[in-house]
Amino acid sequence: MAETGPFRFSASAVQLSGRLLCWSLAAAMASAAADAFLDPRADWWGVVWPVPWWLVGASTLAWTVLRAREKAHRPPPPQGSVRGDWERAA
Repeated sequence: MAETGPFRFSASAVQLSGRLLCWSLAAAMASAAADAFLDPRADWWGVVWPVPWWLVGASTLAWTVLRAREKAHRPPPPQGSVRGDWERAA
């Protein structure tokens, strides 16, 4: 288990990229709503509001690659085991 502390995370890279994906999607939706309803006229807004959407795409790609690597390195179930992941979860 990873050490805990002010600058150490117990979460894996897959979990962190998943969190980044969720938070960037929330920020992207909020910025799109602000653009649609508030109609900001600041010069910098046209550059800033698409940034979370780019981050959503990048974090989706990162999460997909990391999750595929995690699943590829998972040890195979024992030969005599009939129970699958869903049955163990239940």
